[in-house]
Amino acid sequence: MDAKRILNFLRDVAANNNRPWFQEHKGEYEAIRADFENGIAKAIGMIAEFDPSIAHLSVKDCTYRFYRDTRFSQDKSPYKTHLGAYIAAKGKKALHGGYYLHLEPGHCLVACGNYWLPTNILTACRNEIMGNEDEWLKCVESDEFIKYYGCDMEPCAYADAWDEKQGFGLDRLKTCPAGFPRDYEYVKYLRLKNYCCWHRLPDNFFEGDQWLKKVEPMLKAAKPMMDFMNSVIDDYE
Repeated sequence: MDAKRILNFLRDVAANNNRPWFQEHKGEYEAIRADFENGIAKAIGMIAEFDPSIAHLSVKDCTYRFYRDTRFSQDKSPYKTHLGAYIAAKGKKALHGGYYLHLEPGHCLVACGNYWLPTNILTACRNEIMGNEDEWLKCVESDEFIKYYGCDMEPCAYADAWDEKQGFGLDRLKTCPAGFPRDYEYVKYLRLKNYCCWHRLPDNFFEGDQWLKKVEPMLKAAKPMMDFMNSVIDDYE
């Protein structure tokens, strides 16, 4: 991908987020969009080699509209200032976890896992952690997982968690969830309200084609954790 061109255009959108400007520069949008989608097509092919469950996906299955839904937002800016793709076997709206790639000036990142889980599914996930503790710890305390997603789980737990270099769990309870033992050795994992891990990337990370080789070990490191949770979540979908 020509990441520099993509991010420069997104900066221009942020500075000129209105329809007249966008219409004047729609040709540039279509060019950078095509470049981004070509990169996502390559990413789908790369991921499918170690996760065949996503091999059936098309680029359209994984990408989002650039136009914002402003109906319920005080911010009426019509366009997004990022490009993202969520590569998930059961689709963008499913609870089944997937792989997320995000391009935004100063905020590029990769993320994996499950987000916005209903309470009943969270409870089932927590029970699964306690019931299969050794397997869970192999997923989230492996050297590779810690390398890309490890953090002090307390500082990572606040609304601006995306601004942290890396982490696991965007939101969490302040105390142990009701019905679970407060003295459980690994209660920090029970307090999570989602099972999403992320790793921030420099703006030049997606430049060219080498980023595919660099991002592959990051996604592979998160897959065991995601598979563990998907095995529970899939019982509810």
